[in-house]
Amino acid sequence: MKLPVNFEQFKKSPVAAIAFIMLLAVGYLYIDNRINYTKQIEKCDVYLERCEKSVNKLNGKLDHLEERLRKSDSTLARAVTRLEVLNELGVIK
Repeated sequence: MKLPVNFEQFKKSPVAAIAFIMLLAVGYLYIDNRINYTKQIEKCDVYLERCEKSVNKLNGKLDHLEERLRKSDSTLARAVTRLEVLNELGVIK
């Protein structure tokens, strides 16, 4: 692998050579960070889709349970009303 700065250039201007090498290092780190960030976003998208599917399933179950609760409340209210009427008529002691 050939270095971007040879020894002669480094000897003439060491500060500029080190600055150039640092610029390359910062550029590499930026690109590496960007790639990792993109991978994290993709993982989060997959996780979000799974969570949304789970929530949709739970919402369906919740709707079903709410409907059953409403029906049982109606049945209970009807039964209580009938018992009160039967008590008033004296059929039940």
